[in-house]
Amino acid sequence: MDFAINVVVPAAQAFIMFSLGLGLEIADFKRVFTRRTAFAIGAFAQIALLPLAAFCVVMVLDMPPVLGAGLMLLSFCPGGVSSNVITKLSHGDLALSVSMTAVTSVIAFITVPPLATWSILYLMGSEAPDFSFFDIAIFTFLVTTLPVLTGVFVRAVVNKLARRLERPLQNIAIVLWVLLLLALFASNRQVIIDNMPTLGYATMLLPAVLVVMGLLVARLFGLNKTESKTVSIETSVQNSPLGITLAIVITGTSTNFAEVPLALPSAMYSITMYVVVLPVMFLFRWLSRDEAVEATPADASA
Repeated sequence: MDFAINVVVPAAQAFIMFSLGLGLEIADFKRVFTRRTAFAIGAFAQIALLPLAAFCVVMVLDMPPVLGAGLMLLSFCPGGVSSNVITKLSHGDLALSVSMTAVTSVIAFITVPPLATWSILYLMGSEAPDFSFFDIAIFTFLVTTLPVLTGVFVRAVVNKLARRLERPLQNIAIVLWVLLLLALFASNRQVIIDNMPTLGYATMLLPAVLVVMGLLVARLFGLNKTESKTVSIETSVQNSPLGITLAIVITGTSTNFAEVPLALPSAMYSITMYVVVLPVMFLFRWLSRDEAVEATPADASA
């Protein structure tokens, strides 16, 4: 079990983030400066408004302290490669999505530790596990920031090879984490079922609120429809594997969710997130089709 906690789970997360980095280029980071407004609004929604929405859900539903802390921990995790895929399928702004994912993943070791420490201590109080702020920072850097930067470096140095390996490695990373997630679910199914009444509402409500909030905030600050869809998706699609990994490492006891209830919200969100977001994705695609049809006569007359 120690091997799973200390090696298997972190290694799987690091590999996923490396595969993400391998698909990134320096231009994805430069875009932050060329599209400052869109990126700033998206980053604000993801880094500030998302945790605020999660905290409101915790308070409104009066969640048990450990589950509330787990939901907050999830809200601090940057979006993963899933958000880029869903953005593309939604006919959103893929370049903006990739840039947001790239930057928030790289700075995760700065944003996650203080927020995670505060939320766990605030919500759990004396029941909080014994953990170190610096250990969270180092761990987040090793499994998130460093693998992403390594992938970017490899892409920059051996671009042709990286392009050939990008898709296979991303597929391997997805399969690897799905298998690991299925193993965790299989060994913890009863605990998940027992907590479904409490967590089901929270992990369904949160992504629904985030989809609407991301869309409204983006439109309020003048982003176009395509950019607004992207902010909405990036805000609601969280890196639940990282949330599970951090919870297991912070608790440092087991991969059994009965002993690590801090990981339960992230595990549940990895399912309910798609239940909410996938219908939204199809709605966005439908709206994009209608917009294209409406634009055709004007384009033809021009």
